[in-house]
Amino acid sequence: MIDVAEAITRAHQEEWARVVASLARRFGDLDIAEEAAAEAFTVAVERWPLDGVPPNPGAWLTTTANRRAIDRIRRESKRDDKQKEAVAMHDDTPHEPLGAIEDDRLRLLFTCCHPALAPEARIALTLRMVGGLTVPEISKAFLVQETTMGQRITRAKNKIKAAHIPYRVPEETDLPERVTGVLAVLFLVFNEGYLSSGGHENAVRGDLTGEAIRLTRLVRALIPEDGEVAGLLALMLLIEARRTARVSATGELVRLDEQDRGAWDLALIAEGHALVRERLAVVANGGPRPGRYQILAAINAVHTSVRDARDTDWSQIVALYDQMLRVDASPIVRLNRAIAIAELDGPEVALAEIDRHLGPSLDEYHALHATRADLLRRLGRSGESRAAYDRALELAENSAEVALLTRRRDQLGPS
Repeated sequence: MIDVAEAITRAHQEEWARVVASLARRFGDLDIAEEAAAEAFTVAVERWPLDGVPPNPGAWLTTTANRRAIDRIRRESKRDDKQKEAVAMHDDTPHEPLGAIEDDRLRLLFTCCHPALAPEARIALTLRMVGGLTVPEISKAFLVQETTMGQRITRAKNKIKAAHIPYRVPEETDLPERVTGVLAVLFLVFNEGYLSSGGHENAVRGDLTGEAIRLTRLVRALIPEDGEVAGLLALMLLIEARRTARVSATGELVRLDEQDRGAWDLALIAEGHALVRERLAVVANGGPRPGRYQILAAINAVHTSVRDARDTDWSQIVALYDQMLRVDASPIVRLNRAIAIAELDGPEVALAEIDRHLGPSLDEYHALHATRADLLRRLGRSGESRAAYDRALELAENSAEVALLTRRRDQLGPS
């Protein structure tokens, strides 16, 4: 017997983006698409327990949502205007070339991540329109008032309408740059779940990391040949595999070298490693050089390929960071490379590199001071280490990180 509640939940996860995207393309209005999709699921909650789950839930929901959208347009007595808007926004007319890839969900995702929108608006709109999260869920995830988040989403939708941002996948020549923007949004969502900011009660948010992975899988299915999409998915999987081992029972962040590797999710690791090997094979056969996400995935593959942290191949990790610097020479990449250098050449070499190159640029970044504190601790410079821990604690926001830094500082003994 079919569990109706489970069927509705599964349909929401699998079909929400498809229904909203289909309506957005037809009517050229995100408000109509969102409201009609929500109404269709409300009808499903009412009807499916009585009538049974339809053979094709997605088609049933799309048909119901379309009817609701048309009813709304009629009620508002604006049918002609809305139809004109839909034609103006529709990108399937003969005089306008089609995008490189045709899928309504991908159209919607590119629209939500359009560079004309502010970054925070792209995240909120993507989670609402593509992910199907409610405004309360999104506001709770990012510690923003519901009214503020609702206004943010409304402004983003109004901007799309006012700027006549089309519901389409970019042309092939523009696709790489626009895909980069989409991946950046998905990675921001994942990172907020991976290490929650702003003092959230949960230091690690599995709901957000899971949603980011689900959406990245969608993009991967739609653009399977894109190396950076595969790289980001692999990176997320390899990080997510360690989630249950990242926070102790007392709520303290557990460093990678101290984690219980037996608690890691081996299925996710195997999937992530397979994606990394796939991309390495493409490069070996003359394919394009790996980008940022592919290199980060390779670094995480090295970390997760050994069952004991002492067996980590730090020379390979340093080499990968050297490769990364050619793609992204940001201070944070240099900091992470210095952490690897400390394992390969010792803490003194790493500390000298950090103090020589990174101090001013990352002074407001808590991880810089936490790293310095650890290196100074290993060099026996306890007073300087304590001061660095104090500075890191001033800047840290994640509760699990604060707990770890506090314990390690207090282990140094009295100042």
